Amino acid sequence: MTQHTVKAYGDELDQLPAEVARMGGLAEAQVADAIDSVARRDVALGRSVVERDAKLDGLQREIEKKAIRLIALRQPVASDLRRTLSSMKLATDLERTGDLAKNIAKRGLILAEGEPMQPLTRSIERMGKLVSMRLRDVLDAYAAGEIDRAVAVWNTDDEVDEHYNALFRELLTYMMGDPRTIGACTHLLFMAKNLERIGDHATNIAETIYYEITGQEFSGERPRWNPDTAEDIPESPTDA
Repeated sequence: MTQHTVKAYGDELDQLPAEVARMGGLAEAQVADAIDSVARRDVALGRSVVERDAKLDGLQREIEKKAIRLIALRQPVASDLRRTLSSMKLATDLERTGDLAKNIAKRGLILAEGEPMQPLTRSIERMGKLVSMRLRDVLDAYAAGEIDRAVAVWNTDDEVDEHYNALFRELLTYMMGDPRTIGACTHLLFMAKNLERIGDHATNIAETIYYEITGQEFSGERPRWNPDTAEDIPESPTDA
């Protein structure tokens, strides 16, 4: 392999995480803007979120295309192969995150046509900020290659579920108390579910980061990481 070929291969390999990081920034902004558009009843911002989703879709296709080309032509192995495969997995999670943000914004546009429901939209906003923070933290962990931060996000998945369950009960209480709120509360319920799923994608991203760095997958038992000894990394999910 010539020096030129080695450099070209390195450049192609480095492009993938750079584009994933760019896509992550756009997905993070989509989620934050979707939540803001609901909280502020901002129709223009909500429409902007819906329109911008196509850009994330295009980036996901480009990353997948480049990763497949790299595998076919360069045949990467070991950590290079993990980086390539992880880029495709991360792009898929980010594209789906963008879809969920778009769905939230679209429902926000419908709610903006009716009477304000401030207590409930504030609850959505609180849950949204928690999910946004988890997404930001896991994307920062990816950019910095910090496994501890990725695992910390994975370990807080229950917080999002708890917020969703509490909001679900709150919405049911409103609907039972006043049937006129059923329509609006149904949209808010779907928003809460979309936020819970975005939290799941943040967890997926954390798992992918763990796999890319360690070469091992984890599920079930929560992983341990000690940079001073590889013995603290589970050999398999059953060894954790």
